[in-house]
Amino acid sequence: MNRALAPERLATLVGDFNRSPAYRGLRQALQELIGDGRIPLGTRLPSERAVTLALGVSRNTVTRAYADLIAAGFASARQGAGTYATVPVDRRRAHDHALHALARGGSPEGGIDLNCAAGAATPGVAAAYERALAILPSYLGSDGYLPSGLPNLQAMIAASYVRRGVPTAPEQIIVTSGALSALAIVARALSRPGDRVMLESPVYSNAIEALRLGGGKLITSPLADPLGEDGWDMDGIEATLLQTSPRLAYLIPDFQNPTGFLMSDATRARYAAVLRQARTTAIVDETLQSTALSDAPMPAPFAAYAADAITLGSASKLFWGGLRVGWIRAPRDLLSRLISARVQFDLGSSLFDQLVVAELLAQPDILARRREQLRQRRDALVDALREHLPDWRFRVPAGGLTLWVQLPHGSATRLCAEMERNGIHLAPGPVFSVEGGTDGWLRIPYAKSEEELVRAVREVAKAWAVAPRDMPGRHEVSRRLIA
Repeated sequence: MNRALAPERLATLVGDFNRSPAYRGLRQALQELIGDGRIPLGTRLPSERAVTLALGVSRNTVTRAYADLIAAGFASARQGAGTYATVPVDRRRAHDHALHALARGGSPEGGIDLNCAAGAATPGVAAAYERALAILPSYLGSDGYLPSGLPNLQAMIAASYVRRGVPTAPEQIIVTSGALSALAIVARALSRPGDRVMLESPVYSNAIEALRLGGGKLITSPLADPLGEDGWDMDGIEATLLQTSPRLAYLIPDFQNPTGFLMSDATRARYAAVLRQARTTAIVDETLQSTALSDAPMPAPFAAYAADAITLGSASKLFWGGLRVGWIRAPRDLLSRLISARVQFDLGSSLFDQLVVAELLAQPDILARRREQLRQRRDALVDALREHLPDWRFRVPAGGLTLWVQLPHGSATRLCAEMERNGIHLAPGPVFSVEGGTDGWLRIPYAKSEEELVRAVREVAKAWAVAPRDMPGRHEVSRRLIA
């Protein structure tokens, strides 16, 4: 189902564009909006006549702007149907999102892998394994199958929601083999092939694949200005929900991946209200919720505004990627459907890993150390970028694991291809877009050590200093684990 962009909405998005000459300024504004995803791919643009009236420009200005947009590959004209947003073919195909792990522990030999927003285990994980191993014999007399999870761990996770103001019983928690597995379970249980599923754009790349493989018809709703303060374009989100009525909506309100935005309480309340109006169930990814790096109070959980929301969580981002333990918090009336879907994937998560996570959650000082570590690494990355690449633009997020960085010119895909030859592995913007937009952006995680981050930035700066404005290079970057 193609969406139509209202002329008034287009006028708001393009704002005060350069009018010297006006056709070029309008084309540049539209190209940027399509390229970074604020006008979703496949959206039907307003007619030339409607744009003329909305912007107060001549018909010839709009005609030439649209023609140049089509020539650049950022729009396509369909006879008798209108003009639709698209991106150049090479950018759509730059990444097919098929992911595989790097050999030998997830880091290329002699290089630095910044594809994956994960690092070494948090201090304290080894000791938790030792304590869990001492407890394990008491469970060996059972069959070890726990489709809903270890009861003690369910109770601990439920208690964490209660502390955040969301009443939750242990039986509302289903422990899974990571948050991505949790997402696949929810999609299997609550949707059928062909059902519409709305995602933010840009968004966590593995979620795109999990929902696509589940048979969902993916519909994107772009975030607002990625360098602004309020990341969610609620006017656009509301229009998308009410026009398309998706069955599910996947969102990351807490330190959104990749942008790092934190959704305000007011936006959560408005978002929840329009979800109810559209009869859409929210899948709320909270895997980064505990990575707050400031002392400011966190907003209320999304489930406090949307009682029917399904929440996903994970221990992997907090403690170690090798701990494949995630969870689903769900309303009671959905539990049987979710558990039935879960056993189609596996019969339960590793009991030993669940024991380890229970030990870690019982030690709040471990999470505090992790946050301090991430704060130092974020600041080291920010300082290095400001020193060596001062023209690159980004927001400093108050939490999460990544910076979303805008290049002043050129293609991020081509830059990443060039950097692979130098042993620096980065994820360009198209990886985080359903159809390949945002090619002017990079996601740079700060989960690695300060020394690795600074060295990576220096190497990128060397390549950038001698790169032409339209950097040549192959259009494909090796497929690597992206998390």
